[in-house]
Amino acid sequence: MTTPRSAQVRRTTRETDVRVEVTLDGGGNATLASGLPFLDHMLEQVARHGLMDLTVEARGDLHIDAHHTVEDIGITLGQALRKALGERVGITRYGHAYVPLDEALSRVVLDCSGRPGLVYSVAYPRARVGDFDVDLLREFFQGFVNHALVTLHVDCLRGDNAHHIAETVFKAFGRALRVAVGIDAGAAGSVPSTKGSL
Repeated sequence: MTTPRSAQVRRTTRETDVRVEVTLDGGGNATLASGLPFLDHMLEQVARHGLMDLTVEARGDLHIDAHHTVEDIGITLGQALRKALGERVGITRYGHAYVPLDEALSRVVLDCSGRPGLVYSVAYPRARVGDFDVDLLREFFQGFVNHALVTLHVDCLRGDNAHHIAETVFKAFGRALRVAVGIDAGAAGSVPSTKGSL
């Protein structure tokens, strides 16, 4: 593809101000300033393993808690991905990945279906990694799928360490996304659906 598949979206509410820029055919570069170091670490995994360039700048009501910021970053990333994909012509559409990290193993399966759906089966052995509430990771993915219009299945198959579990989830998400949004050389510029659109 000669035209860069990229998009920039800004979402401003009374609770947050989020800007996301994504280039799908990138080099895995990330510029991240969410105000939440653990989330930045997870988003860096998406960029690096998804081979996309990703910028996230967010200011949120962290004096209350991180919920609005995490959810709105997911929403804005979903909007940016949807915009960058355009009509989804020529994409592979489906992607999956298994990623281990020491004792943890997670599987992510993704369909750029044009329909939002999330199945999230991840059990953490503790509620927080540092001061980050791991329950919010589900909110990130829910916001993402609702606005990217993708179907996403996330399963942690095993793991004892909450940091390892989260990291395998985000690495697998990046890898699956990389495959799904990749250009299918055999698709001859068509939309991968019997409906003719996604």
